[in-house]
Amino acid sequence: MLVVTTPTVEGMPIKQYIGMVTGETFARVNMFKVFAAGLKSSYENEFANAARTAVNEMCTRAQSMGANAVVGVHVDYFPAGADNAMLAAIATGTAVVL
Repeated sequence: MLVVTTPTVEGMPIKQYIGMVTGETFARVNMFKVFAAGLKSSYENEFANAARTAVNEMCTRAQSMGANAVVGVHVDYFPAGADNAMLAAIATGTAVVL
């Protein structure tokens, strides 16, 4: 599955727009792990893992819709949960056939 942040893929015309597709994930932020590993690198890893999971879920949904690519992909992050101890990542894009 080709996943790009651009609205088109150079040299590969879009044959069919299938529709918007999303993927989301919620990850608990382990504060002990964050402080043990160092604040910056641990948060970077949490964000990267959350984004990867959300994009993978989005691709699975796009494939089930008959797409072979997702264009215009964007990933948003925000704190979640009553105590903001969770990280949410939501990937959105347009499922297409190239």
